[in-house]
Amino acid sequence: MHASHIALATLLVAAAPAVCIAQSAPQSPSTYVIVHGAWGGGWDWRTIDALLSSKGHAVHRVTLTGLGERVHLASPSVGLATHITDVVNTIEFEQLTNVILVGHSYGGMVISGVADKIPQRIRHLVYLDAFLPESGESLSDLAGAEFRPFIASNTKDGMVQAPWEGPEKPFPKDVPQPLKTLTDTLVLSNPVARGISATYILTVDKGKTEDQFSRYADRAAARNFTVRRMEADHVPERSAPKELSVLLLQVP
Repeated sequence: MHASHIALATLLVAAAPAVCIAQSAPQSPSTYVIVHGAWGGGWDWRTIDALLSSKGHAVHRVTLTGLGERVHLASPSVGLATHITDVVNTIEFEQLTNVILVGHSYGGMVISGVADKIPQRIRHLVYLDAFLPESGESLSDLAGAEFRPFIASNTKDGMVQAPWEGPEKPFPKDVPQPLKTLTDTLVLSNPVARGISATYILTVDKGKTEDQFSRYADRAAARNFTVRRMEADHVPERSAPKELSVLLLQVP
């Protein structure tokens, strides 16, 4: 998700340098499937793709229905289940296995659903400053009361606008997000998925140790995820790609 409710919209425009972390790349090539956040698209991950690919890894940048270069498919009927299916189908049609599945912000909702559907294909989950849901929760539930005014003031015809993007800005850029994707409840039923190893990467502003996503890092710690912090804004794929790629290379 390239912004938050009120919180994410603020995070989007914030920028801070990231911490320097020693590299420790896997010994053999890995397969990364990257799921962007709300309003975004696979285009936003080109630099990360290049950095990981240069190390010999395979990278698949999924663009969710109605977003990015698939903006022509935008519709208020597109929901969370559609986006989960986008990723499941990418993995299955590309015959991917042993996948490191990365979800940024809203993408945390999506990868949780994907892991529930096809846990046998997933090696490791990475939640990047992401929502970390339990079964029966929606993003709107997790974001809380501060989300509702943002949604109310920016929704038109079932689509949540990206108010930080003007119509004069050329593509690629953030585009409207179907409201239904943010209000749909996620139902998780596969206990096998809870056994997949996972990492939570929390981004924090310079000089800080916590922010609005710390609650999800705490939830991740309670689930025995590996939790890492990096000094960056909410969109490190833009502001700190080298440092983020190092962390992605370190996942088991």
